[in-house]
Parts: sequence; structure tokens; C-alpha cells
Amino acid sequence: MSAQAPLRSVDAVVLAVPDLDAGLEFYRDGLGHDLLWRNDDLGQAGLRCPESATEIVLSTRLPSEPNWLVHSVDQAIDAITAAGGQLLSGPTDIPVGHVATVSDPFGNRLVLVDLSAGRYTTDQHGQVTGVAPEP
Repeated sequence: MSAQAPLRSVDAVVLAVPDLDAGLEFYRDGLGHDLLWRNDDLGQAGLRCPESATEIVLSTRLPSEPNWLVHSVDQAIDAITAAGGQLLSGPTDIPVGHVATVSDPFGNRLVLVDLSAGRYTTDQHGQVTGVAPEP
């Protein structure tokens, strides 16, 4: 059954910040997390966790919560709602794929993300320049 399980890994932990520069001053400059990408249009910046593929995503617009990587947002919604969960929002297109928010029967919010469009590409300063398909 685990090969069919929709939640593959924690893609990111979103942390709400008042502005990106203040968040980066604390998490990058103060704590030493490397900047992976920054997208000012979305009010987000991604930082590396050195011993994990999970990113810290600073956001000026989203609440603090984990994002779960799934193969397909639509398939994950189907599996979760069939098991008794509920669709709260989405699915919505995002630059790197799709996102939706569901809840389990106990009220826990699960943000589902697929990277069907690829991953961000960046310049030497970490500014997002586009999206490149996964190899």
C-alpha cells in the first residue's frame, strides 16, 4: 500500500514573516541557511535545510504550515477525499506546478504540491528567473 500513498515527503515548511528582508536577515544571515530562491512577486523565499531536501519557505502571504510533495495534486485530492478528508481550496496553478489544501478527518490542514512544471531557476543572487522541467 505504501507505493500508493500520496504524501511523498515534506517539500517545505512555510514560515510567515512580515517581509522577506526581515525573514532573510534572521534565517539566512542570523542562522546561516543558504538562499535557494527568492520570488518577490509571490512574497516568498526558499532556504536550504543542510541535511534535508525540505526547504524553509519564508512567506509574506501564507500561514505557517507544512507543504507535502505529491506526484499529482489531483490524484492526491482524490485519494484523501476518498479516505474521508476534505478539499479546502484548489487545485491552483503555481509557477512550478499545482497546489491544493485539504484537511484530514481531524481538521489538520495538508498543503499538497506537485512540481509538474519543474523547479525554479535563479540568477547568481537567488532571484527567480524562470522554471526548468525536472530531468
